[in-house]
Amino acid sequence: MTDPRGFLKFGRQGAQRRPVGLRILDWKEVYEPLDSDLIKQQATRCMDCGIPFCHHGCPLGNLIPEWNDLTGQDDMQEAIERLHATNNFPEFTGRLCPAPCEAACTLGINDNPVSIELIEKAIIETAFAQGRVEPVIAQHHSGKTVAIVGSGPAGLAASQQLARAGHEVTVFERSSAIGGLLRFGIPEFKMEKEILDRRLSQLTSEGVAFRTGVTIGASISLEELVRSFDAVVLALGSTTPRDLAIDGRSAQGIYQAMEFLPLANEVALGQLAHHPYSARDKRVVIIGGGDTGADCLGTVHRQGARAVTQIEIMERPPEQRPDTTPWPTWPLIYRTSSAHEEGGEREFAIATSAFLYDDRNHVTGIRTERVQVTTEGGRPTFRSVAGSEKIIETDLVLLALGFTGPELTLLDPDKTLERTAHDTILVDNSWMTSIPGVFATGDCRRGQSLIVWAIAEGRSTAASVDRYLMGRSDLPEPIQPTTAALRVS
Repeated sequence: MTDPRGFLKFGRQGAQRRPVGLRILDWKEVYEPLDSDLIKQQATRCMDCGIPFCHHGCPLGNLIPEWNDLTGQDDMQEAIERLHATNNFPEFTGRLCPAPCEAACTLGINDNPVSIELIEKAIIETAFAQGRVEPVIAQHHSGKTVAIVGSGPAGLAASQQLARAGHEVTVFERSSAIGGLLRFGIPEFKMEKEILDRRLSQLTSEGVAFRTGVTIGASISLEELVRSFDAVVLALGSTTPRDLAIDGRSAQGIYQAMEFLPLANEVALGQLAHHPYSARDKRVVIIGGGDTGADCLGTVHRQGARAVTQIEIMERPPEQRPDTTPWPTWPLIYRTSSAHEEGGEREFAIATSAFLYDDRNHVTGIRTERVQVTTEGGRPTFRSVAGSEKIIETDLVLLALGFTGPELTLLDPDKTLERTAHDTILVDNSWMTSIPGVFATGDCRRGQSLIVWAIAEGRSTAASVDRYLMGRSDLPEPIQPTTAALRVS
């Protein structure tokens, strides 16, 4: 250890954000440049505990104490080697992951946990700045071909692992560019797209071929794909948005978050002159209190919204870790994102009962009521509070209610692929679907989840595909499919 008393000397510090008044004037990342001295100081807070529970928290099994110690010693060359040993894309997770590793940090039992995500980001950014992120070219070629459908984090992780194993990999993406929600759903102020593009350049150099504008089931059928490739990996994501089927839903001015956010990214990148649903000078209501809702919030701030209200049907979480989610589990606590710092109102335990609209069929407000939330049989139930009805006037409503599962209507119209009870794709213990040679990974298999789970599943699925093609595999397998979405082979 660099300093065995580091956790006693230094308090936790996270990434420093740019002043609100400045950052809402542009689309650049909200964070200040990294301070190398601060990073080393924070790395020394890692206690190198005997049983690193941060490993338990991280689906990738990141070697966190090792690269913390190396960072404290300023050995950034070895630190990036240890980081890349388990994580293909630490520049993504270092920006977008909610850091379950920090929730499981041993120091977090009675103190603030180590700033693991900050250190992770510093390691990879230093490596890119120093030219240490180079293509890893396969030394031998298998002669086998693999098609990967979807270019989000799960698909990209699987593609890189399989290309490095010597297979010929082609990634099919229905959108006009590669990246999935990393490109179209994540706002620039959370991750600038040049961060994605530089990693895609590495994958291209490693032999991964990308084909955009190809919708499986329209441009080419799944059956044709199976005939043309030795293996197929479905990494479709979970992109069917949850809707709100209440009175007035057909009014104009009500949009799904994923109708709104991609266009905002195009404006931010200069690819589109004007957002057709811009929030400028409008009263905005965002329904949904999760990360996607926060992405919408930060976006409408930058567009110049007149007023913003974000509502959530669940009750406001407690400030401190509750007994129901003890260490080292993920705690349900009240969190404030950079977007929340920038303004707007947040309301909890609020249900929307109707959309109001004018004679032009344009939304003018939402009718809400306060609810009491109780948990029965493991699921929340909501009871209206008498006399709590309220109308919130609005010109623009954004639905950020999450996603219900993968879009399979075109890809698998005959339902050849077995489904789970949640309408995700069922797999066996080798990640294979009910169609031989076709595998599924990421959110299309487990449902809407975290980026770190998507990368972990992509890596594990790649190992199973490699074994299927070659009879054995040396690729790492950080996780196994969960029984909730497992087909017994």
